[in-house]
Amino acid sequence: MRVDEYRLGMKAGRQTTLRRPTAVSGIGVHSGAPATLTILPAEADTGIVFVRCGTNGQPDREIVANVRAVTATEFATVLGDAAGPLCSTAEHVLAAMSGLGVDNAIIEIDGPEVPIMDGSAAAFVDAIDQAGLITLPVPRRYIRILKPVRVVSGESSGELRPHPQGFRIELEIDFNHPLIGRQQVAYDVAPDTFRRELSRARTFGFMRDVAKLWSAGYALGASFDNTLVINEDRLLNPEGLRFADEFARHKALDAIGDLALAGAPLLGAYRSVRGGHKLNHAVLSALMADPSAWVLVDGPEIRPEIRQETRQESRNEAPRRVTRGHADLATGLVAPAYGPDVS
Repeated sequence: MRVDEYRLGMKAGRQTTLRRPTAVSGIGVHSGAPATLTILPAEADTGIVFVRCGTNGQPDREIVANVRAVTATEFATVLGDAAGPLCSTAEHVLAAMSGLGVDNAIIEIDGPEVPIMDGSAAAFVDAIDQAGLITLPVPRRYIRILKPVRVVSGESSGELRPHPQGFRIELEIDFNHPLIGRQQVAYDVAPDTFRRELSRARTFGFMRDVAKLWSAGYALGASFDNTLVINEDRLLNPEGLRFADEFARHKALDAIGDLALAGAPLLGAYRSVRGGHKLNHAVLSALMADPSAWVLVDGPEIRPEIRQETRQESRNEAPRRVTRGHADLATGLVAPAYGPDVS
């Protein structure tokens, strides 16, 4: 099956990668540990591969970013394997990759956690835009949702449903706090929309939870520089909010990153009510576990007159080879052997 290029209304035809390497450095919001994250070009059908650079004489570890690589979802999305966690808080860089349409990349990290930067995906978007994207002579593959898949846990619910025009996110949060309350956002996700409306939305937390988080080993790197901090009745960050509904927008950003672990762009709409990382992962796991709910389709070769070029894209330049032995890695669309868990 092939995607209808006229209905998609977005750059669809061929896979992409970065034109050149790019890097960001910072600390982890939970670990407080410094790390440098380097995004490298990769060949077609590589997918997104995380590589934890070896330290203290230890060998490098690598993992393909897909739903089976998720080892924890308590306060962030943690990727790992049987050897243990590989990197934590992967959702923001994954959101940037997905939101900008990057299909193939190797993400090297020399610490236990992706740097939080300012608490949003903006630094990753800037780094990718500075590096530029190129197209590869291989069709992009999509996961087309064929029927609704829904997970409910208490007052929280998440659903993926058919939406052949592209990827749409509809999200609602409801906090018993005067600054937040009930907020709703809905976006058809495309690179320009992601940059403008979602990439700058920051993570947030409550002062009342700080002591509990610290005692559990979380939020050790959190500060006003990377987190919106809320007390009982107001925001403590002196610069204020970037958007009136920044809290809901950040939850949408997180969901885009979590759903990027499908292993290919989604042709579907995701609706989340009072959700988070655990719910996002549960819905994606439920989708992958039901072969009748989705199908893999190829994107078309977009004609020049209707094609929407990615910033700084070159149609003729080949990706730089990265001498790491990753050329044989595949994206790996997988059906997990476990069911969704939202307890």
